[in-house]
Order: sequence, then structure tokens, then C-alpha cells
Amino acid sequence: MTGIKAYILCKVSSGAERDICNAIAEYPFVSEVGVIYGEYDVIVGLQVESIQQLDLAIDKVRMIPSVTFTSTMIVGKNFKENGKPV
Repeated sequence: MTGIKAYILCKVSSGAERDICNAIAEYPFVSEVGVIYGEYDVIVGLQVESIQQLDLAIDKVRMIPSVTFTSTMIVGKNFKENGKPV
């Protein structure tokens, strides 16, 4: 798959993790979303075609009221995907 792969790490209001994951899962640009443990609460995997689309996706996630902080990581190179080397 071509384009840009990225992850958004989110800090959210306590107790809102599952509701936020359900809401984010509805977005077409989201390839995966889940609750995580540690410094962040939710991880969002994205697959978009351009930086402009990534910017819009990040804005959508940030506009969710219970999302208090985000940090976005763009994947530079994949070495393994779906259990197979790339």
C-alpha cells in the first residue's frame, strides 16, 4: 500500500478510552485503534495519501472533546508488515 502510514498517540480523560476508540474506529482513514497502557491511553493507526490528509485526520482526532493531548509518529520505513518482511 502506498501513501503515508502514521500513528497518533492520545492522552484522554479518565474512563473515556473505549468511547473514544469506538468513535475513532468510524473514521475511514483509520487502519487500527486500541486502548494502550502506559504514558498514553489510545493508539490510532492511519493510512493516508498525503500530508494534507494526515493533517486533517489529526485535526479530527484532536477535536474529540475527551482527547487532551496527541503525539503523531510518521512511519519512515516498514521492515515487517502482516507477519511478512517488506
